[in-house]
Amino acid sequence: MSEETPAPLWEVFIRSKRGLSHNHVGSLHAPDAEMALRNARDVYTRRMEGVSIWVVPSAVITASSPDEKDSFFDPAADKPYRHPTFYSIPKEVQQL
Repeated sequence: MSEETPAPLWEVFIRSKRGLSHNHVGSLHAPDAEMALRNARDVYTRRMEGVSIWVVPSAVITASSPDEKDSFFDPAADKPYRHPTFYSIPKEVQQL
């Protein structure tokens, strides 16, 4: 990599010891996936807080726009059966 061309941006996701899902923890620049993985380990798991790391090139992530949230998520509003208030929970069920 030359100084004129910055290294690609990578998004870092870590699975902690407490949970099962990976959470986004930050971003970093690295020339390739191997270096991104090593840098993510050094930067984001200094206190042994992770058991798994994912690095994803930012350029390949497709995301919805916050400006279009009303129209993008509107189709879900007409499906009340997706909400837990649609169902009656029996008294015998202790944890749900």
